[in-house]
Amino acid sequence: MDNKNGNAPLAGKGEGKKTRSNFNSFEAQRQRLMDWFRTHGMIDTITARRDLDIMMPAARVHELRHRHGHQIDLVWVQQPTDCGRLHRVGQYVFHPEA
Repeated sequence: MDNKNGNAPLAGKGEGKKTRSNFNSFEAQRQRLMDWFRTHGMIDTITARRDLDIMMPAARVHELRHRHGHQIDLVWVQQPTDCGRLHRVGQYVFHPEA
């Protein structure tokens, strides 16, 4: 096991910037989200968590909107989770630049 939190260990001394695995960096999560948007056009909170491993998709969408200038709308929908319970979740709709 990597460490008691299940995270990749930090880089050792002399190995440059001390970072955990880049797979779940905010940048990597934003990139996965943008790749999905470019292919599918929209995503909901449940799918982002389950399929893209983004636990806080609203935060990544906020960054894409306000730091990177992307137009992404929010529509509230009722959707079942994998166990069948309905939840009110955000569905994010990407508008590619003209």
